[in-house]
Amino acid sequence: MKFFLYNTMTREKGEFKPMNTEEVTIYTCGPTVYHYAHIGNMRTYIMEDALVRSLRFCGYGVKRCMNITDVGHLVSDGDEGEDKIEAGARREGKSAWEIASFYSEAFMKDYKALNCLQPEVLCPATEYIAEMIKLGVVLEKKGYAYATSDGIYFDTSKLPDYGKLAGRKHIEGIQEGHRVAVNSEKRNAADFAIWKFSPKDQKRQMEWHSPWGIGFPGWHMECSAMAMKNLGETIDIHCGGEDHIAVHHTNEIAQSEAATGKPFANYWMHIHFLIMREGETVGKMSKSKGSFLTVATLPKEYEPLAYRYYCLQTHYRKQLEFTWEGLKAAQQGLNGLRALAIKAKKEAGKPAELQSDAPYLVSFAEAIADDLNMSAALAVAWKTLKDSSLASAEKYAFAIAVENVLALDLFKEEELPQEESLPDEIMSIIKEREDARKAKDWKKSDELRAVLLEKGIIVKDTPKGTEWSKA
Repeated sequence: MKFFLYNTMTREKGEFKPMNTEEVTIYTCGPTVYHYAHIGNMRTYIMEDALVRSLRFCGYGVKRCMNITDVGHLVSDGDEGEDKIEAGARREGKSAWEIASFYSEAFMKDYKALNCLQPEVLCPATEYIAEMIKLGVVLEKKGYAYATSDGIYFDTSKLPDYGKLAGRKHIEGIQEGHRVAVNSEKRNAADFAIWKFSPKDQKRQMEWHSPWGIGFPGWHMECSAMAMKNLGETIDIHCGGEDHIAVHHTNEIAQSEAATGKPFANYWMHIHFLIMREGETVGKMSKSKGSFLTVATLPKEYEPLAYRYYCLQTHYRKQLEFTWEGLKAAQQGLNGLRALAIKAKKEAGKPAELQSDAPYLVSFAEAIADDLNMSAALAVAWKTLKDSSLASAEKYAFAIAVENVLALDLFKEEELPQEESLPDEIMSIIKEREDARKAKDWKKSDELRAVLLEKGIIVKDTPKGTEWSKA
């Protein structure tokens, strides 16, 4: 079916026309792994996940690439200051490699807790140094690069349409020095680093040999090199947070299109900030402020998917203000929607054969295909699952289908109390079954599973051990 997206480049919503419907190519900017990703960061990943799921629901194939920035992202947009990974290492008394590994794992744990799908290609920047150097050499040969005492820079004056994503008004502001600090050796204030030299008076933990000397790549280089290596010189959709429009994505476009002479991406999708209120001040959540909220540090009464539900209620092109009252309402809403799905499942026993032209399914598809109108899609889900005129088997089939997009674990039931509050008899059977599994006595394990089921307990084997819920 037709899919509509707002394109930041054209500043209008229109029909999405991919180069190949069987493999829509999507590049999503990933985390800089010098610290934990906060829930404002995770809003972007939730909405990008919704995009991938929605496209697949509407019949498109998708190949997505996401980077892990583990080198090259300096603390300043002007390519000045310390590398964020090296700064993190100094902050915590660890190596840069340890910092990158630890926070990459922490990010992926939160990412998976939000039911975000693993990208087809997940690539750390440090594994693509050769590709970045190769891209830099091409730019140098074409006359877009020049040397300063601290690195190799891209000459933005060589591109007449530089800044087309952000708009000329913004670029004029850069040229006046209002946003990016001016390096006296730069030819233009907006010029950005292709390669940075290691400081002469110190050895960096992350540095490589290049045709220009020992150093490390500029932050913008990694996304261009990774996207083109894994998805091709022109990609269908490039996604990221709205804060990337002005500098990072603007510079990706400049270096990519200068190198290939082709459009870098046909569609640009940007997710707006999550903002928080502190007294009379309202602003985006920021790691630089020192205190921020992560998925892992949400209070125990709120599960990560309550935050996903919270994000789905507001369009991605609107700022979302975070409040505890809103999160509580989201948890209650999630519980209510699950109760309806579970009720339909229990009443039906098995789902009906879903018809693709069923009005409620068409309404859901039209909502997600309308520039990811996830709040409208949720409304369709609520209306359908509450509709007393629909058979339970039909509602059950609908819930199974839309779970592929919403990813809210719609059939998750409330867990039983903790171990110590279960009857000794039940605990004894669970322990006996665990022993049987350890001994690889699968026949006995299955027999004991059946015994527990008769007693109203469903057991599930997980990497953390045995979990149980009410039958």
